[in-house]
Amino acid sequence: MRTAILAALITLLIVLGIAPAAQAAEPATAPADPKQQVLVLLHLPAAHFRADGNYASGYADASGRTARRRVAAALARAHGLGLRTDWPMPNIGVDCYVMDVPAERHPDDVALQLSGDPRVEWAQAVHLFQALAHDDPLFAMQPATAAWRLAELHAAAGGREVRVAVIDSGIQLDHPDLAGQVSASLNMVAGQPYRAEAHGTAVAGIIAARADNGVGIAGVAPQARLLALRSCWQESAAESLCTSLTLALALNAAIDRGAQVINLSLGGPPDRLVQQLIEAALGRRIAVVAAVDRTAPKGGFPAGLKGVVAVIDEAATTAPPGTLIAPGRDIPTTLPGSRWATVSGASYAAAHVSGLLALMIELRTRVGAGPPIAADLVARADGSIDACASLARAGAACVCACGPAAAADSLAPH
Repeated sequence: MRTAILAALITLLIVLGIAPAAQAAEPATAPADPKQQVLVLLHLPAAHFRADGNYASGYADASGRTARRRVAAALARAHGLGLRTDWPMPNIGVDCYVMDVPAERHPDDVALQLSGDPRVEWAQAVHLFQALAHDDPLFAMQPATAAWRLAELHAAAGGREVRVAVIDSGIQLDHPDLAGQVSASLNMVAGQPYRAEAHGTAVAGIIAARADNGVGIAGVAPQARLLALRSCWQESAAESLCTSLTLALALNAAIDRGAQVINLSLGGPPDRLVQQLIEAALGRRIAVVAAVDRTAPKGGFPAGLKGVVAVIDEAATTAPPGTLIAPGRDIPTTLPGSRWATVSGASYAAAHVSGLLALMIELRTRVGAGPPIAADLVARADGSIDACASLARAGAACVCACGPAAAADSLAPH
């Protein structure tokens, strides 16, 4: 009798929203081929006012969550799929359900069928993304120390306490040039422990390696704080892969943790879930930087999205209008094993711009509100970034050792 009464009481508390909601399931072990999965998005009810004076998102309502889980399970059974796990994504008003597709069926076909169900907001195949690096490694380019007059930039700002989310493979947290630079690290890759990997560690060093510590390099924003969001895994020395889900989880975490800049040194096919989360970040005035894929139309995805700062490492006839050029050739940076080496590619050009935006955000806070910080980036006629002029515009002052004419040009209306 007591057991029955206790069970009834717990059920009542959950329905009333008094008992804590169930936590999201842990990521299941990744399948051998993550492309053989679909993501099914179910709509969350709008936030509603509660008697305690707060607004509660629908995903926190245990009974509503249970009901959506039942819908997802029914959809999986009806379509012959395996329901693997689910993730609430209140930043874009959906619950995301991961379903395994049998090998003999194509995920795009399954997603199309699921999208026709009125209970489904949308469905999509899981896409693979890869880091954009290791292209034309022998083409030398002047490093940011000279090209961007980095010492003079650091005399004006270091990116103090600006939060930069590095959505990438794992960063070596105890690297001599990165120790203390990472404020939080999360692992979004299912079935793998967090580990240090080459691409993420290299990107992190370019953005925020420690300065004046007697070793290695100085990052573009050495006083910034990194959010190490491992959403990619290293397949080989030259390849890092991510999925729609891992990127979405990392973007959601970056928004929730107050990132001011999000670095996406990666590219892949257009993806609705990833796009909506990027747009949610942009809507919160978070600067989003992405590497341009010179082999893809319009610079690829997500670099081609409106509002995203698209960056390439050299001039390219195929680059879309508005693409920015930043240092990305033979760049010395941090690598796992407490090493340093040179890297080349659009990934590392994007990292430079993320660091530069952190410097600009620090200066912007001194002069008050303004347009989204990416609007203050200044490009020369050839598309290369004028770092001194960009900081000058963000801080409403001449930053580098510039003359009156250069200062006037830096502060021109935009």
